[in-house]
Amino acid sequence: MTDKALRLGTRRSKLAMAQSGQVADAVSQVTGRPVELVEITTYGDVSREALAQIGGTGVFVTALRDALLRGEVDFAVHSLKDLPTTQPEELALAAVPVREDPRDVIVARDALKFTDLPRGARIGTGSLRRMAQLNAYARSHGLDIETVAIRGNVDTRIGFVRDGVLDAVVLAAAGLNRIGRSDEVTDFLSVDTVLPAPGQGALAIECTADNADLIAALGELDDPFTRVAVTAERSLLAALEAGCSAPVGALADLPPLSAPLERGDPQADGQIVKEMRLRGVVGTTDGSRMVQLSTTGPVPETHDQAMALGRELAAEMLAEGAAGLMGERAQ
Repeated sequence: MTDKALRLGTRRSKLAMAQSGQVADAVSQVTGRPVELVEITTYGDVSREALAQIGGTGVFVTALRDALLRGEVDFAVHSLKDLPTTQPEELALAAVPVREDPRDVIVARDALKFTDLPRGARIGTGSLRRMAQLNAYARSHGLDIETVAIRGNVDTRIGFVRDGVLDAVVLAAAGLNRIGRSDEVTDFLSVDTVLPAPGQGALAIECTADNADLIAALGELDDPFTRVAVTAERSLLAALEAGCSAPVGALADLPPLSAPLERGDPQADGQIVKEMRLRGVVGTTDGSRMVQLSTTGPVPETHDQAMALGRELAAEMLAEGAAGLMGERAQ
């Protein structure tokens, strides 16, 4: 086994460096090789346009994938929610580690909860998905809020609250956890209020498809349930023909476990039956129209089963008019 360092491609942001550093440590443990971080600037990092304007899909990913294909790095780490839903044949999704908390959170002035924000409160987010669901919740619960489009890293976004420009901002719990700033969260948004982006909280570890040894080594970090869950979520997104910046939320999780089977049942044998619940939502950004559906079934055992589950729920959502709520659909 060579002791030559493996090169890990990562974006330059504080969050990307933190999560890549965590993966680097784990890869070193399973391979016995050092891992060095190679910082790569993506289009999404330098563009000042809103994600909805530049499309979102692939803007944080393409430069990393190009570096992989040129042989400049051995593997790359992405926030899985940033990945386009179509996987290039030349690249392998070698591992999807255990998912972090997928929920969205509020960071608000005066440590306020979401429902305690004053009338006319200005809430910043760069996500059409978050805008749609926050506005829908406000409409149904008589809240008076204004969602404001923002961009920037965590420091910039929280700075809008600290400087009094905004009353609150919405961020991903996973990101704050990974950079050690979860103590700044003032409220966790229930997934019954705001469904996360497909794949939110999960990481994707990619390498070239012809590197069988590295694929096998990275596979030691793969979490089977996280993989089938995010596969179902991303299958729904793909079937809706929506990009990762579209106002689409999805989450596959385990609902409360059922009671143990009765003694004597041939399936019992001390086991607890587990099912996976997949929920999806699409809405207009003003929250006036929403399509939200769910389905529950056995936890998928294969990639194809997870894909089928996502496609089935997407078909039901399209039948309810979801296509008309997403604006221009992805091609």
